[in-house]
Amino acid sequence: MTLSPDWKAPPFPPAKVLDGRYCRLEPIDPDRHLDDIWAANQGQDHIWEWMPALPPKDRAGYRDLLVMMAEKPGIVPFAVIDKADGKAKGHLWLMEIRPEHGVFEVGYITYSPSLQRTKVATEAIYLCGAYGFSLGYRRYEWKCNDLNEPSKRAALRFGFQYEGLFRQHMVVKGKNRDTAWFSILDSEWPVRAQAFERWLAPENFDAQGRQKLSLTAFNQPSALAGPVAVRRASLADIPAILALKNAAYTPNESIIGVPSLPRIADYAQVVAEHEVWLAESEGGLDAALVLDIEPGDFTVWSVAVSPAAQGRKLGAALMGFADERARALGYASVHLYTNAKLTQRIGWYERLGYAVTHHEDLADRRLAHMRKEFDKPAQ
Repeated sequence: MTLSPDWKAPPFPPAKVLDGRYCRLEPIDPDRHLDDIWAANQGQDHIWEWMPALPPKDRAGYRDLLVMMAEKPGIVPFAVIDKADGKAKGHLWLMEIRPEHGVFEVGYITYSPSLQRTKVATEAIYLCGAYGFSLGYRRYEWKCNDLNEPSKRAALRFGFQYEGLFRQHMVVKGKNRDTAWFSILDSEWPVRAQAFERWLAPENFDAQGRQKLSLTAFNQPSALAGPVAVRRASLADIPAILALKNAAYTPNESIIGVPSLPRIADYAQVVAEHEVWLAESEGGLDAALVLDIEPGDFTVWSVAVSPAAQGRKLGAALMGFADERARALGYASVHLYTNAKLTQRIGWYERLGYAVTHHEDLADRRLAHMRKEFDKPAQ
């Protein structure tokens, strides 16, 4: 991706409180945070297995560690506060911060057992990413020992992309460390942020606090639409999406007499707020499916096929994938709407199992709303 001509190096991240729904990240203060962190982590030596430091043997040793963090140049260390009880239960750093390149990393993640595999733990990673990208950083990194399988799984769950292995990268505690590298780019962050926000939403948890859908489900990067490979779009795909929409929707405008809504949309907003799935070939972008997924409704917001790719049944494949995606996310039906003048298009949707439910009159057009009911949502 070409660097924007107006890009400027962001500032070094100022130490500040990052406040979320379940968690609060506070700049490390040994006087304020030591007692809670020591109470949560004492005797839990296993959580230090992959860390460069040895487990603190006593409260004084842990205080020395927190003082080191607070005074260490080049990092922004945070205490992770569980808002349910206001207790600090772990810590992490923003580190490897290189403003001149727009790069930052989350690391030195030390979570007590009570923090691991919780909404608090996940939200902390989201808050770090949101903070760095809000300042203008371009790249969010995650690195870990290649033998640390839980850390590698966590990186993929959070939406980081595996980039490769740095062999014999470090010597840690007298042992070789091959380092696995992962990243999220600024062009990918809106989609990753959307997944975090959907997973963290209160409605994604039952009365006992158990998740209904996994973060991995929301973060799915690729899939098969029948025999067609599809992938999630990022901001870097917007020029190709716009070209496809212009080619696919402009012919309809001679029928409807107004600009097609999918052709004139703000696709930076669409990519950030919806699921945009792309089908490609050697010739470029062949088709795009946009899904508007709300807690109460699953909508096929648009489906477009390049004129050059007509005849390959890509539209039907993407509509079938929309059904699969809706079922996978627990929906019992799929909704769509189209201009009421596009009778051939409406007939095609009817052959796919949709039925007109009602019409909606806007100032400059009439929309036909259609819905396809499933027998039951996927379990």
